[in-house]
Amino acid sequence: MPNPPTSHDVARIAGVSQATVSYALTGRGTISAATRERVLEVAESVGYRPNLAARSMRTRRTGRLAVVSGPTLDHQLRVLVGAGEIAAAAGYTTETHTVDGTIEERTDQVRALADARQHEGILTLVPVLPHVLTDVAAAPGERDGATVVVAEATFDEHMRSLGELADATAVGVFVEALLQAGHRRFLHVAGPDQFASARARRDAYLAAIERAATDPATADVVSLGVVGGSWSPEAARLALRALPDSAPPLAVVAANDLLAAGVLRGAAERGWTAPGDVVVTGWDDDAVGAYLTPSLTTVDVDFTEAGRRAMQRLLAAVRGDDPPERGAAVARIVWRESTGPQRP
Repeated sequence: MPNPPTSHDVARIAGVSQATVSYALTGRGTISAATRERVLEVAESVGYRPNLAARSMRTRRTGRLAVVSGPTLDHQLRVLVGAGEIAAAAGYTTETHTVDGTIEERTDQVRALADARQHEGILTLVPVLPHVLTDVAAAPGERDGATVVVAEATFDEHMRSLGELADATAVGVFVEALLQAGHRRFLHVAGPDQFASARARRDAYLAAIERAATDPATADVVSLGVVGGSWSPEAARLALRALPDSAPPLAVVAANDLLAAGVLRGAAERGWTAPGDVVVTGWDDDAVGAYLTPSLTTVDVDFTEAGRRAMQRLLAAVRGDDPPERGAAVARIVWRESTGPQRP
């Protein structure tokens, strides 16, 4: 069996000194980002795995963090960008690892990554079993060089938003603002139930209508119900086509911008004006929403900021600091023409 590769091999292949290899792997010293990346690529290509337990008991630092994710699309990539920004500002190199399979299989992969002790901390954005998580209450020097593993409630196993990314508080704000503007007839066009974000928006809508019904000032509120159950704008269009002629004036809270676009199309086909007969809100702040007629009131979710906050929590755990306080909501309402001139 051939001997395992050494740091000398990495230095020779990368064309750098052994000291530079050490700096790249530990995060110490002053080398360029390009040199560090080159060394890490060579180390990975030859299968070099330094034994961190044999390193200096004084430091036990690698200067490396890992972010574990599932298959990534636009929203997820924005989370990763935000996490990387914070790690880089703190002087760390970040690696992204894509894992798949059952929660047990993902947990095993994260455990193997932690046991290799190549990283000071691992931030997992997908669910893992609790036993893989580090006791972050221990001070760094008390962990015997173990890799810190922190899980964030960011995405489920199918990379669907969870936690603060699925916070639906803005739906209640929509309903209250439209009530104040005089609207009393409401409809919710929902997304699919398997999405936590869709369930949260539906529940927030129902709770807001229930609150309005118990307030003497808005006790005449009427909900035409919850329709839909998919992300299909065609389903939203058909839902509007199925409403009775007496539905307007109507306020529609749609679970995302695609559904809101379907609502606007269905209303136009009925000869209903927007925002005259029908007002509508969306979610996601899709770029096209600003160019619809009327332009769409929606919710912008700052996925990049969510990534920054997740990485800040990992860094606090790595350093043995108290976790940072939860900031303001990462979602903000963008008021446009589809809800009329009124603003809360």
